[in-house]
Amino acid sequence: MGTFSAKSHEVRRGWYVVDATDRTLGRLASAIAFRLRGKHKAEFTPHVDTGDYIVVVNAARIKATGNKLKDKLYRHHTGYVGNLKTTTLGKMMEEHPERALMKAVKGMLPKNSLGATLLKKLRVYGGGEHEHAAQQPEPLKL
Repeated sequence: MGTFSAKSHEVRRGWYVVDATDRTLGRLASAIAFRLRGKHKAEFTPHVDTGDYIVVVNAARIKATGNKLKDKLYRHHTGYVGNLKTTTLGKMMEEHPERALMKAVKGMLPKNSLGATLLKKLRVYGGGEHEHAAQQPEPLKL
């Protein structure tokens, strides 16, 4: 009896839509990362993409606990001397609400090429509409 290892061409991937209204950012991100990784499936294999496609709608209505809207900072460097750019969570939620959830999920995925592949299966929309009706996504209650 050998150890089962899933093959990427044999994995069945579903499409699911998640409503982010009044959900906490970190808790929603960890549940999405769990699904993207495929850990909810019996055939989970750590080095194979066994997860599902996730479409998140109403990302602009995500909640943050405590003072995170003004205290949580996102930083990136442009590459030029002295150009460290800083943005608060509140400002990011106003301008690009989908980016906050994408960054939270990205931090919970593997830091390699598998993580990059998994992140491509996440679609986030600030409003209630999405363009994936042809895939017939099922509603998912997380």
